[in-house]
Amino acid sequence: MNAAINLKFDSNGLIPAIIQDALTQQVLMLGYMNAESFQLTLATGKVTFFSRSRHALWQKGETSGHYLRVSSISVDCDQDAILIKAEPQGLTCHTGQISCFFTQIDLKGNNRGNN
Repeated sequence: MNAAINLKFDSNGLIPAIIQDALTQQVLMLGYMNAESFQLTLATGKVTFFSRSRHALWQKGETSGHYLRVSSISVDCDQDAILIKAEPQGLTCHTGQISCFFTQIDLKGNNRGNN
């Protein structure tokens, strides 16, 4: 049985949203949503974020054409973070990488470059 979902947005009205490839399970990116972008994501089936730098909504892919089509949405145990499994329609990162998480750091804190 599902308990009632009561998303806990932070003091700025935002909640982190981790995006994971529905097929490969690779973590693609982290973005932030407000209540409106979350509702738009539900309504359209395309991931929509709130840009903290521009203070505006943005649908992932609106300029690149690399949309993220929602497969499923889960909430963590504290209901203060969202996990969205999505089908990427192209590369996710604005740098041209599949994932935004491509730079590894070794256990001594050194950058190991792109892997």
